[in-house]
Order: sequence, then C-alpha cells, then structure tokens
Amino acid sequence: MKKNFTYLLPVLILAVVFSSGCFKNAESNPTPAPSGTFTGQFRLLHRKPGTTVIDTVKANIQLVLETGVGYKVLGDTLTIHAGSKGHYAINSNTIGFQDDTFPTTGKPTKTHLSGYYQYYYDGTSVLQMVANSADTLSLQYDLKKTP
Repeated sequence: MKKNFTYLLPVLILAVVFSSGCFKNAESNPTPAPSGTFTGQFRLLHRKPGTTVIDTVKANIQLVLETGVGYKVLGDTLTIHAGSKGHYAINSNTIGFQDDTFPTTGKPTKTHLSGYYQYYYDGTSVLQMVANSADTLSLQYDLKKTP
C-alpha cells in the first residue's frame, strides 16, 4: 500500500495544480492611466564620475496630462526644468514623452521632460516617474494629482 501511495502522490499533486486553473478567479481591474493635473517636486541627482558625492537640485513643477491630446510642464521652469509640451504614450509601467520644445541643435541648458520613464500611479493621486542614466544621473518626479 505504501508503494502505491508513493507513486500516486505526484499524480495527485499534478491533478490539483492543473485543475486549479478551472477555478473562478476574481477579476482584476487594471490601474487607469494617469490623466489630469499633477503638482510636486522634480529632482535631478547627479554624481560626477570618480566621486561619491551626489549633487541634488530640485524644482516645483506642474504636469498636465491630457489623454489623446498631450502633456505640458509648468511651474518653476526658470532654472532647472524647461517648460515642455508634446505627446506621450504609456506601455505597461513605462511612459514615453516626445517633447516638441526640445532643441534640435546644441545641448539644452535645462532638463526637458523627454524620453522614457518608469512610472508608478496608484490610480487616484500619486504619480512617480524616474529615468536613470547609468549610475551618474537620475531624473525623479514626485507628483500628486490636484483637483
């Protein structure tokens, strides 16, 4: 009897595993895409190669995301962050921005909201975005939805 049980145990385990797919699962509601006006802090963290010191500069900005229309950056755009506007697209946990104001020649003097960012949106109020370049530059946005 003990030998039969030893041979049947893997069969029973496989039967339970395969049949578990037949159980009704609760439907999950995907988090909606961020849309609306968000205000908060932009941080640029920069580490010069060969050092361990991280320089941090901050600015308070406002980001307006309009589904199907585009985006614009307002707020403290005089020193670190440029006023930007353009189009954006969301794919899974990545949001990509195409800035129509990004200079076509030369190096921009301020940071533009352009390129791909990993993002987190809680579905109601908190929007966080980050883009890292190797281990020397990090662009971070900590924003909250405003009514």
